[in-house]
Amino acid sequence: MGSKVALFFLLAVFGFSALSAVSADNGDHQEDPGLVMNFYTDSCPQAEDIIKEQVRLLYKRHKNTAFSWLRNLFHDCAVQSCDASLLLDSTRRELSEKEHDRSFGMRNFRYLDNIKEAVERECPGVVSCADILVLSARDGVVALGGPYIPLKTGRRDGRKSRAEILEDYLPDHNESMSVVLERFAAMGIDTPGVVALLGSHSVGRTHCVKLVHRLYPQVDPALNPDHVEHMLYKCPDPIPDPKAVQYVRNDRGTPMIFDNNYYRNILDNKGLLIVDHQLATDKRTKPYVKKMAKSNDYFFKEFSRAFTILSENNPLTGTKGEVRKQCNMVNKHH
Repeated sequence: MGSKVALFFLLAVFGFSALSAVSADNGDHQEDPGLVMNFYTDSCPQAEDIIKEQVRLLYKRHKNTAFSWLRNLFHDCAVQSCDASLLLDSTRRELSEKEHDRSFGMRNFRYLDNIKEAVERECPGVVSCADILVLSARDGVVALGGPYIPLKTGRRDGRKSRAEILEDYLPDHNESMSVVLERFAAMGIDTPGVVALLGSHSVGRTHCVKLVHRLYPQVDPALNPDHVEHMLYKCPDPIPDPKAVQYVRNDRGTPMIFDNNYYRNILDNKGLLIVDHQLATDKRTKPYVKKMAKSNDYFFKEFSRAFTILSENNPLTGTKGEVRKQCNMVNKHH
């Protein structure tokens, strides 16, 4: 009888241990659910509303900020991880991503600090800069008349800015369409998604520094002659001063509205960058350009899908990374 009791006792203990292991496992799993909808429901229920309100107020005062927020998303999330590494300042040992040549013309980072400060007042140390960067881009698109995109949250902030690897990830505006498509495919974004994301060139402006090789010493014959006159007027110098704010609006028709006018422009050879021209002429992308030129709804649908994939590229979640107190520097204890 005693041996049966002992056996039962052992089974009970091991059974309990197995259950404990399962629940510990589940506990770990719950600790890092990855990205989820409404991640801050309990810890900071007002977070998304505060970000939205700050974006609205800042946009009212400085319209161009919306383009910056949208560009931030691409420059941060496309470089290895959506972790706000873009926002870190350079240190004595490392050049930051935002100081790299590829980040030329990026500015208005201080407005992200304003949003962060407003969120910190409500919930100190809870909401990551990475989530603020992504949500402000989403709300910036809405401010410009684009679609509202429901997004998951729960990203954490990286502790390292990776300027030295930037060129391995970010496609350049002069690169071939094959390279552009490959870079996006590595993040899980397909061809219609790439065409839709480049529709961000529907708003904002392009600095003359990035355009002059299409104007001097000879004008690129692929450019629409009607558009060349305007470009030469806006960029009169073959070697523009990078500090001078000389630029051409990406879309002269509806420069402040996020819409499908960009696609009509590039089909009419009015794309400013080589990548814009290639998008409208490459046989892999042209069918989607035509489709988006015809239908704003189709453009918005594909843009929302690709934006979501980009915003979820390899995030830090759970206990990885940290929640920075200030977006431009890592927390002191590291």
